[in-house]
Amino acid sequence: MIGSMRLKSSAIILAAALALAGCSTISNVGSTVGKLNPFASKKPQEASDASESQRISIVAFDQKVEANENLKGQDFFLPAAAAQADWPVPGGNAEQSVENVDAAPAFQVAWRRGFGKGSGRSLHVTSPPVMADGRIYVMDAEATVVAIDARSGGVLWKTNLKPKSKRDKMGFGGGVAYADGKLYVASGFRFVAQLDAATGKLGWKTATESPIHGAPNVSGGRVFVISTDNELLVYDITSGNSIWDYQALIEPARILGASSPAVSGDAVVGAFASGELVALRTSNGNQLWNTTLAKASRSNALSEIRDVAGRPVIYKGDVYAASHSGVFAATDLRSGNARWTLAVASTDTPWPAGDVVFVTSTAGEVVCASRETGQVYWVRDLNQGLKKKKRAIWTGPILVNDRLILVSDKGQAIALDPKSGVTKASLKVGASVLIAPIAANGMIYLVNDKAELVAIR
Repeated sequence: MIGSMRLKSSAIILAAALALAGCSTISNVGSTVGKLNPFASKKPQEASDASESQRISIVAFDQKVEANENLKGQDFFLPAAAAQADWPVPGGNAEQSVENVDAAPAFQVAWRRGFGKGSGRSLHVTSPPVMADGRIYVMDAEATVVAIDARSGGVLWKTNLKPKSKRDKMGFGGGVAYADGKLYVASGFRFVAQLDAATGKLGWKTATESPIHGAPNVSGGRVFVISTDNELLVYDITSGNSIWDYQALIEPARILGASSPAVSGDAVVGAFASGELVALRTSNGNQLWNTTLAKASRSNALSEIRDVAGRPVIYKGDVYAASHSGVFAATDLRSGNARWTLAVASTDTPWPAGDVVFVTSTAGEVVCASRETGQVYWVRDLNQGLKKKKRAIWTGPILVNDRLILVSDKGQAIALDPKSGVTKASLKVGASVLIAPIAANGMIYLVNDKAELVAIR
């Protein structure tokens, strides 16, 4: 699963996808499959946590993005940092676009709070935190949803949504989103649910045909999720009834993760394992446009994995998204026409702000490009000069107080200068972090593999 977890090699991705896509249960069925299953131990008979050495970034593709000589040292506009009271959905808002948040000036850990089952051999914490009304909402590896006081870290309530069915005893993935006093939950245990955000009481729960590994988005009275079968599913927030669904191309070779759709007005943009980026009417699912962020490389079979695992971002009339196969693009929201493309392989969510857009590649390179032209201002290789075992998987960035914040599977958070990529500060956060942090209420919040919520002031 990439986006929250990168895979080890093309064999792992292909085999795991073929064996497990469409399944909410993961298990070892023999020594051969055990070796190919990225969530299995090396010895199928023994359970063990996935080690950091297994979570290495996939090698870069044959094209390398470099800074434009004419732009080196050139300044660009970034919006001033602004207070962000809440972060109700995983992308911050329905368009999944937040510019520059005023938060965490000291860049120090304020507190940490364990909230449940952490990542292991076949269970994984994948849900980004969300925040509303002074509470942080998180979900552990076994579908227990927890409300935590955003200031003190005190646990307010817990609700376990794990099914009692033996069939689904090892599901994983999903996420949460908040709207109008309700919390909406999607899960790899094959359901979408609504909880009361103040008490955790279950409102409704609707079964899905396939696991959901991505978090929901909520807008206009609808819940939007994407299943592992490349379906965009839409539900009524009041009843949980299905409104419509859209089936993208079936992709047997895929990353075991899923994106969250972005919504702007009457358009919802979904990103799929097929490399498709699709805009649909929120009211009825009618297709507005469909494009594919994919390319093939003769020298690298990994480019055949087309998955757009990061969230698409809608910003000032354009959609920004990147695929694992090496296409990072700005697409016009109205027409679906590409404004520009860059050869960047990524499984993370881009971050547009002001004149530029930032994205992190699977190799650990942070790229700063012009939003208008796609020309590159700077590239920072966060793994430069490091031996293979010491290279980190970097997730992010988000822009906080004029700093690009990224986290890693080595338990590190760093702050980069957005104008140059130079490191301004670094911080140990205690455990592997594979989920991008959020920033609200004057703090940065992140979730690590141990199912700990860490607050940074």
